[in-house]
Amino acid sequence: MEEPEVHPDLEPIAFLLGRWEGAGVGGYPTIESFNFGQEIEFGHNGKPFLTYVSRTWLLDESGNRVRPLATESGYWRPQPDRQIEVVLSHPTGIVEIYIGEVVFHKIELRTDVVARTASAKEYTAGHRLYGLAEGNLAWAYEMAAVGHPLTDHMSAVLKRVA
Repeated sequence: MEEPEVHPDLEPIAFLLGRWEGAGVGGYPTIESFNFGQEIEFGHNGKPFLTYVSRTWLLDESGNRVRPLATESGYWRPQPDRQIEVVLSHPTGIVEIYIGEVVFHKIELRTDVVARTASAKEYTAGHRLYGLAEGNLAWAYEMAAVGHPLTDHMSAVLKRVA
């Protein structure tokens, strides 16, 4: 089956399309700093949204995979006037709705809604930045959780591999 054309509404975020791989650093007041590997895939089916899947794994000092870390999936939905809505779900029992803005090849997102299951850890807000830097996808994430305000949590630089 032939791949569908990219929906015209996706033009502001079409630079995200593809599979990205790389590494980053993480930390939080409640945990030790760590290095991680990551793979993100943005896809489309011809409709006005991107599909999104991210997988991360802990890396040792030599850059070898130790064990899986977080995974998340969802949909990126461009809106009029370069606004964007992002819906993410996590297997840890958390669902987030982000709203934000696209400015050239930079996207800034803030949580509008966070919902948690009874067994999920306390998580109250997130702030994410994504952007192209010298052809790579760079991102940074702040979170508010377990009694802490928005605090740096993770960042990475990924290269397009497909």
